[in-house]
Amino acid sequence: MASTAVACAKADIPRFALQRVPFETLLTTCLKLLPDTKKVKIHVLDPLLDSRWEEFVARHPSASVFHQTGWLQALVRTYGYEPYVLTGTPFGEPLENGILVCRVSSWITGARLVSLPFSDHCEPLLRECDAAEEFVNWMHDACDLQHWRYVELRPLSAPCRRENSLRPDSSYWFHELDLEPSLDEIFRRFHKNSFQRKVQRAEREGLTYEAGRSERIMDEFYRLLLNTRRRHGLFPQPRAWFENLLECMGEKLQIRLARKNAVAIAAMLTLRHGSSVVYKYGGSNENFHNLGGMPFLFWRLVEESKALGIRKIDLGRTDLSNEGLIAFKDRLGATRRLLTYYRYTRASKRKVATLSASWALRQFFALLPEEVCSLAGRILYKHLG
Repeated sequence: MASTAVACAKADIPRFALQRVPFETLLTTCLKLLPDTKKVKIHVLDPLLDSRWEEFVARHPSASVFHQTGWLQALVRTYGYEPYVLTGTPFGEPLENGILVCRVSSWITGARLVSLPFSDHCEPLLRECDAAEEFVNWMHDACDLQHWRYVELRPLSAPCRRENSLRPDSSYWFHELDLEPSLDEIFRRFHKNSFQRKVQRAEREGLTYEAGRSERIMDEFYRLLLNTRRRHGLFPQPRAWFENLLECMGEKLQIRLARKNAVAIAAMLTLRHGSSVVYKYGGSNENFHNLGGMPFLFWRLVEESKALGIRKIDLGRTDLSNEGLIAFKDRLGATRRLLTYYRYTRASKRKVATLSASWALRQFFALLPEEVCSLAGRILYKHLG
């Protein structure tokens, strides 16, 4: 039986297939002009149309929620990005490897190949015997021939052990919470003031809890997200992104809400893949922070994940300069390690445009009404991927 994500993808086959065939044909034609020095023939497949990809992701131990077809379909629907898989496996045979990429086209930030937009990480799904440098060289050549700004990989590990054209570009902390210990042990590892006492305070205050995927829950979650993004001076993701995630990810997506006297005061959105849950988005009402809404939700997430046999909670990346968020995740008991993105940039490229908010710009955004921030997100967010 086809999954929700695959059914979601098939509904858009004619429109996206027509848009993307010329690109694949052009790449194939251009790359045939290069000297045939490659040891591995790289094939390009569409993960939304080729059922082998979803089967491969389901069985690969290094795959994550960001490899899933539901996540890809939401990217396509919301932002118009074009996902592809580079593989050494010939057509018609079971996939043995693959690197997932998206072509992003923007008149503001330029055209580039990214693995993967709005994804904290996207591990190349290669075997030890695969020649990773062959895939890197293919992307290098395609970048030059297509005049893209750059190619970017976001692996949890180094993309290639040998010397290649990819260079470290930006680094973050990657946080992960181990759920193998008992619930009592996990709670003991929580910071006493920042989490243990706040969870206990939330219970004393009688905060109520709800989890689900209804339109009402989505509305409450999105209002809290808008409030939080504006407070931090950041563009909010468009509402359509979450609606598409909800439809395409199906039961793998869950929204959790904490309420005080029926008023939603904190919310989080999580995604599940195999034995891992990703905490991806959160929002809260600052007027109720003293009640411990977010620590309360994290504890409920831990309890429910343990009951389902989840082994780890992926808390995503954090900017190295964001001391507050780093401390928050550390106090949750998470471990962290360096996450580095790698790029190949054309030598002749001009300076890439950026929409990264400076301190002054963040302060300006924080003063805007939520409606204006939401409109800015709908217009500009797709250029950030």
